[in-house]
Amino acid sequence: MLAVHVLVHVKADQVEAFKAASLDNARHSIQEPGIARFDVIQQIDDPTRFCLVEVYRTEADPARHKETEHYRRWRDTVADMMAEPRSAVKYTNVFPDETGWDMP
Repeated sequence: MLAVHVLVHVKADQVEAFKAASLDNARHSIQEPGIARFDVIQQIDDPTRFCLVEVYRTEADPARHKETEHYRRWRDTVADMMAEPRSAVKYTNVFPDETGWDMP
């Protein structure tokens, strides 16, 4: 498993539009066979900050995700909504490991 946290700071007047575009992307993304989980979370004390929590089954799956029409639509739609460029941090799970992770 590969977990990616995409950190996004959105312009204050674009929060609702960003949420709508990101929810559309998430709903399509969770249908991809290579995605185990895709969360859109919003920071409580600063609602202009979001984290997309993407969990991929293999290291090749993020590249496949970026080839989809819904990802490209999201990327192009939200580009001007961001207060600063988004960043990403990649993680590998320590626990549970593959023997203890009961994913569908």
